[in-house]
Parts: sequence; structure tokens; C-alpha cells
Amino acid sequence: MDSQLHICIHGAGGLGSVLGGYLAKSGHNVTLISRQAHADAINEQGLNIFGRLGDMVIKENLTAVTHPAQVEGDIDYYILLTKAKDAAAALEDAAVLSAQIKCALTMQNGVGKESLLVDAFGKERVIGGSIIEGATLIGPGRVNNHVTAPTTAYFGELGGGSTQRTDVLAQAFTNANLNAKSVEDIDNVLWEKVVQVSGASSWSASSLGAIAGLDYWDGISITEGAEHYVTIAKELINVYKAMGYTPQDYYAPFSFLKMLDESPFEEAVQACIDMGVTMKPKTPGVRTSMHEDLVKGKETEADTLFRPLVEEAKKHNVAIPTFLGAYRVIKIIDSNLDKRS
Repeated sequence: MDSQLHICIHGAGGLGSVLGGYLAKSGHNVTLISRQAHADAINEQGLNIFGRLGDMVIKENLTAVTHPAQVEGDIDYYILLTKAKDAAAALEDAAVLSAQIKCALTMQNGVGKESLLVDAFGKERVIGGSIIEGATLIGPGRVNNHVTAPTTAYFGELGGGSTQRTDVLAQAFTNANLNAKSVEDIDNVLWEKVVQVSGASSWSASSLGAIAGLDYWDGISITEGAEHYVTIAKELINVYKAMGYTPQDYYAPFSFLKMLDESPFEEAVQACIDMGVTMKPKTPGVRTSMHEDLVKGKETEADTLFRPLVEEAKKHNVAIPTFLGAYRVIKIIDSNLDKRS
């Protein structure tokens, strides 16, 4: 590592804790902003991360606080990782850090979220970021890092291009066992992830959420489930292509948009069925975060994630009836969460 960075992660649940823990272990100074019980456990006993890299407890270079006002020193990178619905309030609290922050980004799902950071800190200090690392908060001070990708994170300038600050952050992540790239077109990455995540989330949450024991593979390994998924995915890929993009599979093997786009319907369905049958015994219990929210009785982030795609579909006159149907089902469930027994 060339130099120690100070990285502040605001919204340190499962993902933020995993990122912060690995970055601290690699030698960077990390401040996590989290809930009280989680912060207390980290400061008293260290952060326990288990999963793909084994079981470890991280104490060095790691501090947890509960409010931005408690963060000390200059911040090289401020990373917003709260739920999207909490972002505006979080940034109001983070106004006290404005003089300390050199560069800011968010790695939340969705597009357009960077505008909140631009309003808070100024366009010149904001870059784009995207990640697919799988992480779950198990309890105070304890997180499970259950999945990664060959390239799990991307960074780039919002106006296009890669610069020293995006290169430095990508290298810091890579050195921390979070393989990352600094790219020329971060908007392409962001939109492709929206297509990928929206297809999987709308399908799984609307199809599987009624039975608590079902996971992703249970649904996609049967013919009707795979047909429903491929139909939604192809609709969203058509929107993506109408915007001028072509599938790149940035997050392969989790992203297989090229195959879905290039294969005839029946072949794509069979490929999904085969994947479900193969993966079920290897990685049981896999769910999208939106499906997980419904199982836990939490309101989803369907509006934040799906609306930009709906707007682009209207703009480019692309039909997305199956996706819209899944979106409506999820909204019905969200509107009646208080009635679940």
C-alpha cells in the first residue's frame, strides 16, 4: 500500500461493515457510522467477519461511531451506504463533515442517487461507484461475507473517465480482497447493474415472497419460474439497449445479460433452469435483498430501483408489461405490510 487512506462509511450495516473491515485489515484508517449496538460491539470486541475469506476479528485501524459529528480528521473517501430511503436524512447529518471530505460517493443500488451527494458536497468532489459484494449483518459486531465476483466494484468520474482518485480507490479495494476497477464509463456500469438487479429483484420478490422458505434457486429451477424470469430480463435488456448500451456482464458470473440477450427464449430458459439445479446444493438460501426485505416484513426499495427503468421505457417506447406486473405486485405487498400476521 502506497499510503494510508481515511475512509468513512456512512451506513455500516452488512455491506458497509465488510468493506470497512477488509479495508482496515489491509492497513487503511476506517471510520464506520452505524447503529449504537453495532458500534459498541465493534469498539469493544472488534468486528467479526466470516464467510468467503474465513473467520476473522478486525480491531486495528477501525473505529465505529453513531453520528457524523463524531468522525475525526480529514476524510479521503466518504462512502454513503444507507438504505436509499434514508439517504437524504443521512446527508443532512453529514453536513457537519463537509470541510473534512475530499471525495464522496455512494455505492447504493440505483441510478441518479449521486445527485444528492452533488447537492451536499459539490460536483467536483463526487465520483460514481457500484458494487455487488454479498454481505449480511448477523448481529452487533458480526457480519457474513457470503459472496463476491471476479470484479466486485467499479469506480469512475460522473462525467466520464477515470482519474487518479478513482484509480487510487480501486487499488485500495483490490488490495483489500475486493477486486475493483477504475472505468471510463461508470454510467454504463450503473445502468447495467440496475437492469441486472431489477430483473432479479422484481421476479424473485413478486414470485417467491409469499413462502418464507423459498430461495432464488427454488424459483428459477422450474420451467415456469425460468420463463417468467427470462421474460422480465429480456424486457429490461430491451430498455437498456434502447438507451444505446449493449450488455457487458460487468458482474459476471452473477450477471449473464449477454446470454439472455443473444439466446432464443427457449435456450435462455433452459440455461436458467440448469443454473438453478446446479447452484441449489452449492449455495442454498440465496435471495435478492428485495426478496429478503419482504420475508422480514420490511418495505422494499422498489420505487427507487424500478422507476428510472419505467421512465426510460416510456421515453424510448419499449414495452415492459411483465416487469410492470411484477412491480405492481410488490407495491401491493409494500402497501399492506402492516396487515401481515
